[in-house]
Amino acid sequence: MEKSTLALVFFVLAYLLFVVLPTKRTIIAVSASLLVIITGVISFGQAFSAINWNVMGIFVGTLAIADVFMQSRVPAWLAEVIVNKAKSTCWAILFICALTGFISAFVENVATVLIVAPIALALAKKLELNPMNMMIGIVISSNLQGAATLIGDPPSMLLGGYTKMTFSDFIFFHGRPSIFFAVELGALASLVVLYFIFRHLRQKTEIIAVEKVKSWVPTILLVVLIIALAMSSFFDTGFSFLAGIICMIFGIAALVWEKFVNKSPIIKGIKSLDWDTTLFLMGIFILVGSVTATGWIEKIAEGLSSIVGQNIFFGYTLLVFISVFVSAFVDNVPFLAAMLPVAMSMAAKLNINPSLFLFGLLIGASLGGNITPIGASANIVGCGLLKKEGYNVRFRDFVKIGLPFTLAAVGAAYLFVWFVWKSA
Repeated sequence: MEKSTLALVFFVLAYLLFVVLPTKRTIIAVSASLLVIITGVISFGQAFSAINWNVMGIFVGTLAIADVFMQSRVPAWLAEVIVNKAKSTCWAILFICALTGFISAFVENVATVLIVAPIALALAKKLELNPMNMMIGIVISSNLQGAATLIGDPPSMLLGGYTKMTFSDFIFFHGRPSIFFAVELGALASLVVLYFIFRHLRQKTEIIAVEKVKSWVPTILLVVLIIALAMSSFFDTGFSFLAGIICMIFGIAALVWEKFVNKSPIIKGIKSLDWDTTLFLMGIFILVGSVTATGWIEKIAEGLSSIVGQNIFFGYTLLVFISVFVSAFVDNVPFLAAMLPVAMSMAAKLNINPSLFLFGLLIGASLGGNITPIGASANIVGCGLLKKEGYNVRFRDFVKIGLPFTLAAVGAAYLFVWFVWKSA
């Protein structure tokens, strides 16, 4: 069997298994990537080069500092303060969702949900409310804002690594408002949806403050990390290594601080990191590298380009809403990793700035996962927390909130990107 055929077979089979066996995604990705190497589709050297080590450094380093940040209890303390100052339960929930989004712009989505969920559950128990809708609101808010910055979520890291975008490029890129503003506009539109869902909860909210901030040092480390990433673009204009190194240095510093202050073993901190997702990302990089090296990405791009013709708006719309639909059922990381080179190639064939297609792709892939309970890892974690409390989230329970939220957020961000970048 030819190398190109083998590459496609392994790639398609892996992606089908991601859908059928989502809890085994890491085993599938690693196994498929090993098969790609063993069968000679690509060499070990090509596989090693296919992994974006800068992105891996950003991911692992950010995980480490996020874990210590969570242990400091600053986010949970902030949530309590916000709830107690809100004029009603409705506004308390909206503020919690907004806080979730803010944290998620700098901390991985699953970690964000684990930070905020206990406050939401405590509030629900005090007011004798079903926490289901509140938890769904928190989960989808974390998924939305994860796309706003370079370090918010793996899809953003993938885009940054592929296009050499720096932290500041996510805010302003080539002198124009970038993906950050598109996401924030989507967040405002989606908050309106959440308001209509929770508007009947008019009682005054107050919970007993129990959270104590253990230390402000992790918060300071996170702020300094963000500043360092923003400044790194002046020294590493190709986004090739510096951001990953900076994140790893700060992650190690956070773990060392945790050991000396809280007497927590560094090995324990390292073991607690999300190595499952780390290995999954590495496997995906190799799989996508194999189909790219054997020419399939170019063939897919040519096929989509022939459908689109010279209609840029149709091409942009097609990419965004295909991404929304697919990401509602398939993990957005492997989908985005596969589609980034396709979008770039389509833009080249249409002779346009690729930012339009790339930003649209990120929006669709990141937000589409909010439609269903299986569309993103944070959704699965949130539903799992509810199940432990005795609440089973049915598919339709999630969709009735996730779908209008997603349509509002995607619609606003989609229009913003089009009007800002269509003539770039």
